[in-house]
Amino acid sequence: MLEITGIGRDTVAGFFAEVGDLSEYNHPRQTTKLAGLSLKENTSGKHKGRTRITKRGRKKLRALLFRASMILAAMNKAFKVLHHYYTTRLDNPLKKMQSLIALCNKLIRILFSIGKKQFVFKEEKMLKDIPICMHLSKNQ
Repeated sequence: MLEITGIGRDTVAGFFAEVGDLSEYNHPRQTTKLAGLSLKENTSGKHKGRTRITKRGRKKLRALLFRASMILAAMNKAFKVLHHYYTTRLDNPLKKMQSLIALCNKLIRILFSIGKKQFVFKEEKMLKDIPICMHLSKNQ
């Protein structure tokens, strides 16, 4: 986990302090819910409200992930490309704060996978799901 550019030992230690043993979890969505980063829509009858995060979780974990995602968006090449893609895509572009929350969820999935499967993080592998991101990462 420390091989990811922009992630320090305090971030990893804080993640494990809040989440605990990853063997107790079956899916990264469980840690997303623990952090309170699940999405909910405020609706009533015919009124369709905004979609927001639930904030029903561990405040310190949410703050830790948010600070880490801000650093990653600034320092890590892959996360920078992904943040740029989220905020400038033609179909449903996200605002900057929404993009950072999406990066928090991505970071949870990456840390969860590395913790469970013990593999090395590769930026190219992270970006291969989004074709336009592969194009952008080669240019930057």
